[in-house]
Amino acid sequence: MRQPRHITFILIEEFSHLAFSCAVEPLRIANLVSGEDLYEWSFLSEHGERAVCSNGSVTLVHGGLDAVPKSDQLFVLSGIHMRKHVSRPLLAMLRRERARGTAIGALCSGAWLLAEAGFLDEMQAAIHWEYHDAFMEAFPEVNLVRSVFVADEKHITASGGTATADLMLHLIEKDHGEELSVAVADQMVYNAVRNATAKQRVSLQSRNGMRNVHLAKAIHIMQDCIEAPVSPSQIAEELGISTRQLERLFGKYLNTSPKKYFMELRLERAQKLLLQTEASVTEVAMACGFENPGHFSRVYRSSFGVTPHAQKNKID
Repeated sequence: MRQPRHITFILIEEFSHLAFSCAVEPLRIANLVSGEDLYEWSFLSEHGERAVCSNGSVTLVHGGLDAVPKSDQLFVLSGIHMRKHVSRPLLAMLRRERARGTAIGALCSGAWLLAEAGFLDEMQAAIHWEYHDAFMEAFPEVNLVRSVFVADEKHITASGGTATADLMLHLIEKDHGEELSVAVADQMVYNAVRNATAKQRVSLQSRNGMRNVHLAKAIHIMQDCIEAPVSPSQIAEELGISTRQLERLFGKYLNTSPKKYFMELRLERAQKLLLQTEASVTEVAMACGFENPGHFSRVYRSSFGVTPHAQKNKID
C-alpha cells in the first residue's frame, strides 16, 4: 500500500470558503473514486481551535501553527483583508517549514502572505484578480501573472475560487494520471477544467458583451497606461481610426465616452490601492496618473462620495 500524500491547509481568518471547498473536495473525491486513501489532510489556524471564513462559517481545525504535521504539501489559504492577518507567528511558521523542506503554496489571496515572507521574489505567482493592482505595487520583485494558477514554480499558487479546483485536478493528474483526474472532475460535474495558462477573467469582449476588436484594444491600451494617461485622440491614432469613431464605439457598446471610461478605470485602481496598500494618497494619485493631488481628491470624491484621505482612514 502506498502512503497517502498529506496536505496541510493553513486557514487564515476570513479565508475564502469557495476556495477551501474547491481545494479539499477534489482530494476527498479522488479517494472515493480510486477506492484508496491517496490523500489525507489537516487544517491549522493561528489560534489552533477554529477558523472563521469570510461568509461567517466556522471550521474546526486540528491544531495551531506550532503543531504542523509532516506534510508533502502545505497551502496557505486566505481571503479578504489578508493584510490584517499577516502575523509574526505565521511568518515564523512558514520560514520554519521552508527550512524543513516542506513544499509551500498559496490559494486565493495567500500569495500575498508568501510574498510578505519573501518567498516569491523573482518567481511567477497567481493571486485573485481583485488584488492585482495592490500586489504589483507592494511586491514589484514578484512576476505576477494573470493565469488561474502557477504550478511550475517552487511555490505553487492559485488565484482562488474554482481556479483552486483547477490546480487540485492538475496535481491529482500529476500524482495519479489523467484518468483519475477526469473521473474526479466528472464527479464534481466540472466540465470546464482550465490549465495553468488560462486567464482569470473572461475576455473584454465576453465580459462587456462586445465583439468589436477596436474597442477591446482601446480598453487594453487604457489599462496599460494608467500611470501615464493618453488622450482619446492618441488611442484612436494607435488603432488607426478617427477619434469620432472611437467615441461612437464607446457610446454604442458601453454607453459612455472614452474619456469618462478611462477616468473610471483610473479611479477604480486608485480605490484598490487606497484600500489594499500602505501607499499615501499622493503616491496613489501619481500611480493613477494624477499629477495634482487636489484634482485627484475632487474627482475621487465626486465618484465615490468620500475623499481619498477619508477612504484610507476607514482602514487605518
